[in-house]
Amino acid sequence: MRRGVVLKAAGALGLCLAMPACDTADDNRPETSRDFPRPYRPVSDLGSNQFSTEQIRDDRREAVTVMDQADITEGMTVADIGAGEGYYTVRLADRVGASGRVLAQDIDEDALRRLGARVERERLDNVSIALGGVDDPGLPANSFDRIFMVHMYHEITEPYALLWRMHPALREGGQVIVVDVDRPADQHGINPQLLFCEFERVGYRLVEFVRKPQIAGYYAQFEVAGERPEPRDIEPCLQPGETATEISIADEIAPEETNEL
Repeated sequence: MRRGVVLKAAGALGLCLAMPACDTADDNRPETSRDFPRPYRPVSDLGSNQFSTEQIRDDRREAVTVMDQADITEGMTVADIGAGEGYYTVRLADRVGASGRVLAQDIDEDALRRLGARVERERLDNVSIALGGVDDPGLPANSFDRIFMVHMYHEITEPYALLWRMHPALREGGQVIVVDVDRPADQHGINPQLLFCEFERVGYRLVEFVRKPQIAGYYAQFEVAGERPEPRDIEPCLQPGETATEISIADEIAPEETNEL
């Protein structure tokens, strides 16, 4: 299933191109991000690394539902981006088995130390831990069957740079799994259409989208769709409903939505 989302600005309004204010804003960005557009939306503050208690999440079968939807099987190599306290990391490790691998990545060093202690305590020999950057997950090329981004995408300050650098890490047939909530981007969620647009602008294609009560939000699955654009050729997406914009949503194959398992 595929959905193309094209969001165009009316003229250059809001894009702040070639203006002194943009130069000032760029001073606050990592130098490695400045060839990429800034997201034309708010970015949520970093929240707790614990989205909910693990028991509550297990009681509603969250991880099992997501791993089944993503078709996680024994022997796969999976990256858990924004791993936090390791809710998905430990469950992915069990699902992929001794012949599989899980890379747990986060930008929070304290969270990674706690996760490292947990991995050692639970003797998860198939788990590795790595510190990431705000604009680069630092993943090795051609290495992953699945990349998980669960309840964290709305906190990414440089989505175009991060997604662009993540692109080569997927193996042939690899998928990116995003779980998030449909609410404003500054309220720890992201509008699905905006999510689709940001991924597509960097060379991905939406292949599945469902809403499920078990995950307290929605599930989106993407795959690589051709070559990456040059960073300076990426057009930033606008928020759906933004004033002074022309928004065209072209559905090639509309994603199905279901509340069923």
